Amino acid sequence: MWNVLFTRVVALNRSAPVSLLYKELLFSRLKADRVRRMVNRDSTLVRLMHYDPRWRQEYKQTRSSLLYACEGWLSAVEHVGSTAIPGMIAQPTVDVLAGVKHEDELQEAAIRIEGLNFVSGSTDLEFAPPILLTKPRHLLEGQQEPTHRVYLTIEGSPLWLSMITLRDYLRRLPEAALHYEEVKMLHWKRSQGDREQYEVAKSSYLTHLIDQVQTSNDTL
Repeated sequence: MWNVLFTRVVALNRSAPVSLLYKELLFSRLKADRVRRMVNRDSTLVRLMHYDPRWRQEYKQTRSSLLYACEGWLSAVEHVGSTAIPGMIAQPTVDVLAGVKHEDELQEAAIRIEGLNFVSGSTDLEFAPPILLTKPRHLLEGQQEPTHRVYLTIEGSPLWLSMITLRDYLRRLPEAALHYEEVKMLHWKRSQGDREQYEVAKSSYLTHLIDQVQTSNDTL
């Protein structure tokens, strides 16, 4: 079913809309979640928490650790996702976007990041191959989600630019961030916290929002 829902035709086209990249990335995240559920059934439920200022501090510490461990292999590190939007409710996982200059540097950077208690998984994205790394390597009993998630990709790739553009858009327009928050709460209630249902519903809104942001930027 997922192979039909999240088509991989875009893998043959580097100019594919970034909204489709998000669906591909979601597919990979859900696949990684299924593996975690095999050892922790609590991870099937989504937790949404009020904004915590400590998330920014967690990002800063993670950024310093990544840059130190990678010893020059990373060219840029950015805070992305809902925890990067001041005031927004979010799942308590700090999302980090880490970039390298060239594709052949990805594996070396990933190995070094794994040394920081991260575990990497394939994302099946052939056209813009990021590596998804989550921390901790093994969830503790009762732990519902990873504390940190790193998207390791090429700086300036379509995925990189789309994640930065969406973050900046939500930071710049509080009314858009508030509407996104309301949509997340609506889908969380409708799904009763079921992770797959929630993520798929949220993805539909995000892909529409990303297309809107791209269109508005193209007309500037």
